[in-house]
Amino acid sequence: MANLGLFSGTKTAKSVNVSFRLPYYTQWGQSLLVCGSERVLGSWDVKKGLLLSPVHQGEELIWGGSISVPSEFSGEYSYYVVDDKKSVLRWEMGKKRKLVLPEGINGGEHVELHDLWRAGGDAIAFRSAFKDVIFRRSWGLNIERPLGIQNKLDKEGRFVVHFKICCPDVEEETSVYVIGSNAKLGQWKVQDGLKLNYAGYSVWQADALMQKGDFPIKYPFEYCKYGKAGNFSLETGAHRDLSIDSSKVPPRYIFLSDGMMREMPWRGAGVALPMFSVRSEADLGVGEFLDLKLLVDWAVVSGFHLVQLLPINDTSVHGMWWDSYPYSSLSVFALHPLYLRVEALSENLPETIKKEIQEAREQLDGKDVDYEATLATKLSIAKKVFVQEKDLILNSRSFQKYFSENEQWLKPYAAFCFLRDFFETSDHSQWGRFSCFTEKKVEKLVSKDSLHHDIIRFHYYIQFHLHTQLTEAAEYARKKGVILKGDLPIGVDRNSVDTWVYPNLFRMNTSTGAPPDYFDKNGQNWGFPTYNWEEMSKDNYAWWRARLTQMAKYFTAYRIDHILGFFRIWELPEHAMTGLIGKFRPSIPLSKEELEREGIWDFDRLSLPYIRQEFVQETFGASWTFIVSNFLNDYQKGRYLFKEDCDTEKKIASKLKMLAEKSMLLESEDKIRRDLFDLLKNIVLIRDPEDESKFYPRFNLEDTSSFQDLDDHSKHVLKRLYYDYYFHRQENLWRQNALKTLPALLDSSDMLACGEDLGLIPACVHPVMQELGLIGLRIQRMSSEPDLEFGIPSQYSYMTVCAPSCHDCSTLRAWWEEDEERRCRYFKNVVGSDGIPPSRCVPEIAHFVLRQHVEAPSMWAIFPLQDLLALKEEYTTRPAAEETINDPTNPKHYWRYRVHVTLESLMNDKELISSIKGLVRGSGRSHPSVEETDEQGNQETIVMITGKHQAAKGQEKISFEKQLTGVPRPETYVL
Repeated sequence: MANLGLFSGTKTAKSVNVSFRLPYYTQWGQSLLVCGSERVLGSWDVKKGLLLSPVHQGEELIWGGSISVPSEFSGEYSYYVVDDKKSVLRWEMGKKRKLVLPEGINGGEHVELHDLWRAGGDAIAFRSAFKDVIFRRSWGLNIERPLGIQNKLDKEGRFVVHFKICCPDVEEETSVYVIGSNAKLGQWKVQDGLKLNYAGYSVWQADALMQKGDFPIKYPFEYCKYGKAGNFSLETGAHRDLSIDSSKVPPRYIFLSDGMMREMPWRGAGVALPMFSVRSEADLGVGEFLDLKLLVDWAVVSGFHLVQLLPINDTSVHGMWWDSYPYSSLSVFALHPLYLRVEALSENLPETIKKEIQEAREQLDGKDVDYEATLATKLSIAKKVFVQEKDLILNSRSFQKYFSENEQWLKPYAAFCFLRDFFETSDHSQWGRFSCFTEKKVEKLVSKDSLHHDIIRFHYYIQFHLHTQLTEAAEYARKKGVILKGDLPIGVDRNSVDTWVYPNLFRMNTSTGAPPDYFDKNGQNWGFPTYNWEEMSKDNYAWWRARLTQMAKYFTAYRIDHILGFFRIWELPEHAMTGLIGKFRPSIPLSKEELEREGIWDFDRLSLPYIRQEFVQETFGASWTFIVSNFLNDYQKGRYLFKEDCDTEKKIASKLKMLAEKSMLLESEDKIRRDLFDLLKNIVLIRDPEDESKFYPRFNLEDTSSFQDLDDHSKHVLKRLYYDYYFHRQENLWRQNALKTLPALLDSSDMLACGEDLGLIPACVHPVMQELGLIGLRIQRMSSEPDLEFGIPSQYSYMTVCAPSCHDCSTLRAWWEEDEERRCRYFKNVVGSDGIPPSRCVPEIAHFVLRQHVEAPSMWAIFPLQDLLALKEEYTTRPAAEETINDPTNPKHYWRYRVHVTLESLMNDKELISSIKGLVRGSGRSHPSVEETDEQGNQETIVMITGKHQAAKGQEKISFEKQLTGVPRPETYVL
């Protein structure tokens, strides 16, 4: 609570009674506790905090308690939900509350604090996406000096009520008032109400001098906004109430911290496009950071408040197109040189270099990104400019400032890049004496006296220019009212700067992936090492906090890739190539004792591959004896086990490659590999390699012949334990794990956080995300409701991002066209038509789907650019399958999609812009202020106050025939 003119440090010998009051419903065994910075509130030791007592008042459960403090007391405090042992179960989000006693308060007087619990969603408005971008005008208001009325408290029966409300979205020349039934509050007339003063940080507050006879024990009031032009908006929901216990002497000071002003929820829209997919007339074979300025301009005129990117960190691990995978970071801090605009490196480029750039632009202007050629060309040109500009740039004040702020990661990154190129591999285990990182070795490598110092400085130079160009684009987006949303990958490459510098933070003998889900029925293996969370917690997740701090230099929002990994990660052995035979970490395993109590005792039978001779004969046909002689050993009568030199997936692949090179395979290498992998995965239990007395049920164990050949008792027991392991016993553990790790991310920056919560979702995930104020993701084709094939956007919750597709699945057009039976079900059940759907995703279909999403209650509707281009026939000539960004089933997918139209062309396409803008504005979503030209060429200023929007329209099933009229087209599709 800010100093209002009521607060000071005047000392009084006699103590002041401070009482806390907070309405909150708890579950059985839970209590509320207040803990703070001062000793009387536990000095932030929750075990020593003040335990509150509950009292029922009408339908509310009120928690209260009191402390005695000196009159000069000040401090911070927060509320916590605890169990019987005072262990924290839940805590408030947002900044700590401040408590400073009123100026001139006398000893023996009573101060009462009326607080409301601050949930995660209440902190959304304080994230930089809103305070620095969407509501930036409101946050720029001048702080007003609050009223000071403390000197009038000299009569008995008088007391001060201090009103405080958070209202982040206030238009110019508009004020906030509190009105109510009391005469001091205008008797519901806003002109006579109590005008609040702006106190900074979106807080509005004022003091009212009251007498005990001014109102009954409980009286209603509300907050409202009132502008000079007469515009008036009242809070939504029921009246607020101020209650005073008539059986006691009323407090002399009542502080009402009324949380957020209750308004119609803010809703916005955005566009998603990978940085590499952007195409402009100025780029060099790939999207570049400075292209974001033009993309932001297009977003503004189209009505979008947000531009979403995929990860933009350096991924130069292999030195080939495999590095196009943006989620496999070489460094979580370094930016990718691919996105550098070489023309912007210098204002004095020689004509020879300008000519080289122009020739390269023409050569690299292909349908898709040529990753290797583009990166090599840019680095080659940059090195020539570096030779010319290095001393000027690296001695500049701006570079020195950048270097001092980033040298902790920049030096190891530059040293890593030098060693990678010197040893011709990023596998730092092959670097001899440099395999183990030490600061001393790095300082020697980057020292000015080294022969290769210019190579080191070149990496500094590139990163500095990337930082400068991205910063320019990010600042431009903020000023235009557009949020730049980044992407936080769940993993790092095992041959990365981060695993070299911080090997203790990673479990290098493991690999990260995902169990079978919508994206891949066989599971995914991403190849990243899993995290050593126990080690990370020792310094309060400093590595994560540094990552988020770095991201916040450029972005005001971010997507947490695979947020489920912060609850539990799908961990695979390092020798695995596929993603099926994994286990969750952390998780409570099945113990040997537990299984034995259930009558399960033959652990080798359940945990070793179950390979019978008839399986081999049926699978491999005439070549089965070749397979047995090369890959299998006799184990028991009619059963085999894999030989030691091929008892893992990587060993099998290696041996097959050797046999193929000798032309010894009778069938294709790929088919034999898949069949051998299937034999290897024919198990029921996975034995823990670190503790042989612990086991994990194989995912989809019922699908295996190993399971089918068991007796009925064993099947029944293992099925029950399987469902217990995957869907019940882990929930509390995973919840606790997320509540330790995710707050460290959220507290590291003030960016708006969104979590990608797709896939196999544990029951604990959505409650934790709601508690922490994390925004989820909804994709219509991946319904979160088990009994629905397609999600219903009108039923999505507010704290979500809704989208018709994403980078990990086919685009709207491709999805529509690839499955006729599914298309017919969608047409009937969602569109509401019994007719035959068009085989192509015509613009009317795209308009219907996009309208569903833009009208959803979700806070954000974010559309891949490909789905927006489907609104216009001329942009659908490219085969739909070519617009897909990623194929999750292919671990070596080439990420190279480029939009087939330039940003400049899109800026000039008024018809498409009009269609998109009509969808956004018609839905009641907020949109940036723009200046438009009408069809006659007259300049017309459209006044759109940022953040002002209508209520979400009710989503109802609309006939397809009516929907067809939603897009202006030369001809209409006839059913």
